[in-house]
Parts: sequence; structure tokens; C-alpha cells
Amino acid sequence: MEFSASQIALIIKGSVEGNPNATVNSFNKIEEAVAGQLAFLANPKYEDYLYSTGASVIIINEALELREPVAATLIRVPDAYSAFATLLQAYEQIMEQKMVGIQEPSFVAKSASIGENVFVGAFTYIGENVKLGKNVKVHPHCFLGNNVVIGDNSILHPGVKIYHDCVVGKKVIIHAGTVLGGDGFGFAPQPDGTYKKVPQIGNVLVEDEVEIGSNCTIDRATMGSTIIHHGAKLDNLIQIAHNVEIGTYTVIAAQTGISGSTKIGNRVMIGGQAGIVGHITIADGSRINAQSGVSKSMKQPNSVVTGSPAFDYTSTLRSQAIFRNLPDLEKRIAELELLIKQLMTEKESI
Repeated sequence: MEFSASQIALIIKGSVEGNPNATVNSFNKIEEAVAGQLAFLANPKYEDYLYSTGASVIIINEALELREPVAATLIRVPDAYSAFATLLQAYEQIMEQKMVGIQEPSFVAKSASIGENVFVGAFTYIGENVKLGKNVKVHPHCFLGNNVVIGDNSILHPGVKIYHDCVVGKKVIIHAGTVLGGDGFGFAPQPDGTYKKVPQIGNVLVEDEVEIGSNCTIDRATMGSTIIHHGAKLDNLIQIAHNVEIGTYTVIAAQTGISGSTKIGNRVMIGGQAGIVGHITIADGSRINAQSGVSKSMKQPNSVVTGSPAFDYTSTLRSQAIFRNLPDLEKRIAELELLIKQLMTEKESI
């Protein structure tokens, strides 16, 4: 499929410099692109490639001043990175629209409701009373339990498993191997040292425009819902426990674990391998750096935390108490040093 520079400029609302009829049929990085390919330049570190690349069309920032002539046709936009993302989304939508129908072998319950232009890949199971909205794409080897709802224009990549009663909103993307609605980790200790399973009768609610990476696990609530709010973005390999609530447009990097009933605010940023205990709240706009261990609520919006020393528990508490007092201790040491110096001076003068 070929696109001209003028067609691309129309999609991303850019202005063309050069040949508006120059065509491309694929994408590539600017340092590796060849004739017939489209590239973009957003990071100034790669500007040298602008003058040597073989790309036929390049998207650049409108503020960029050229040091020398460029052979490729340029499309100038306010933000090249965002424009390139818009273009890739449009291309992806075109490709997804070609996928329609139910492949065999698959199982689709008679009570399931299937919207227009839906695609169901082979070896997929769709249970009783499942509702698939318009333009939903369910790739091969997916499982949708009874009463699952998938909103319009959502995409489930291969191997996604969604347990019964879970609800997924519109324009949601869930990547391969992710599981929604598995049982929360609920066990009641017994007097004899054993554990009694607490049934998990809630569900998972994923609101519109959420994206969830590969091999994530989002547990169903004990009661009520585990909720991923509008626009949140989850990386791969993330564990979300029962009754957790993730705020709007919050982003979470890979290998993070969030324990049960914790409430994460809006527009929070959580770095990779962070661990957050249960039953706490994280204020809006907070930032949790990579590998941090958060054991207390963060009540102040837009605050930043880091670090996770894994020492003996009692020793850690003592160390934390000392650490909090370090500024005062430093001041006291400075005062003692000054006092000692004065005493030494007086002694020498006697």
C-alpha cells in the first residue's frame, strides 16, 4: 500500500517541502531507511542522518532549521514524534479494518452478541452472554468468559484471557498473554495454621482508551470491582491485585506490583520494578521511581519518592529513624566540632 507525501501531510496536518507526489510503502528508522520508506526526526541527536538517509519522505519539527539541503521530501509539523504516532495509528486502523469475520475453529456461544465488523481469530472461546461491540478485534487463542463485555473498537491480542463478568471499555488495547479477572489473593488464616480461601465474587472494570501490555495480571475484586480508569497505560509484566484502583492517565512501567485495595491517583508515574503495599493511597501526580518500595500512603500531590532498602525489619526501622534525623544530626556534629575546636584553643592558651 502506497501513500504520497501530500496524503500523509493531510493525515498529520503538516506542510510539504519538496515533491508532494513522492510515495512511500513502509516505515523505518531514519538511520536505516531506504528509498520508498518514511522516517521521522524528533531527537536532535539523530539530525546528522537527515542529510544522509535514503528515506523518500521524512517528518520533522517545523522549528528545525536545516544546515544543508536534504534530498528527501519533508513534512513539517509542530511535534514530529506525536505526528508519527498519529500516522502509525491511522495505518494500524486501516490494517485492522481488513480483519472481519469469525475464523474456524472457534466457539461462540449462541447467546453471545457480536457487533458489526468484528473479527474473532481461530481457537478462540466466547462464552455465554458475551457482548462484543462494533469493530472489536479478538485475535487467536483468546478466552472470554460468560457475561464479558468488550466495547467498540477494542483489540485483544493473541492469548488474552478474560474471566467471567469483566467489562472492557471502548478503544482498549490488551496485549498477548494478559489475564483479566483471575482470583484475588484472598486467604483467611486458620487456628491450625492452614488457610481458607475467600471467594472472589467481584470483577475487573477497564475503562475507555486504556492500554495493557503483554503478560499482565489484573485480579478480580473480592467484592465490587478492580478498576483501571480512562486512559491509563500499563507496560508488560505488571501485577494488579484485587480491588486496586488505577487513576486516569496513570502510567506504570514493567514488573511493578500493586497490592490489594490500594488506590492510585490520576496521572501518576510509576517506574519499573516498583512495589506498592496494600490498602494505601497514592495522590494525584505522584512519581514513584524505579525499584521503589512504597509502604505508606503518599498524600501530597505531585510528590516524588525513591529507594527500597531490603534489610532486617527492626534494623530498617531504626535506620529510617536515624535517616530522618540526619539533617539535625549534621547540625549538632558541626556545633560539637566547633565547640571542641574552641576548647582546644583555650587549652593551648593556658
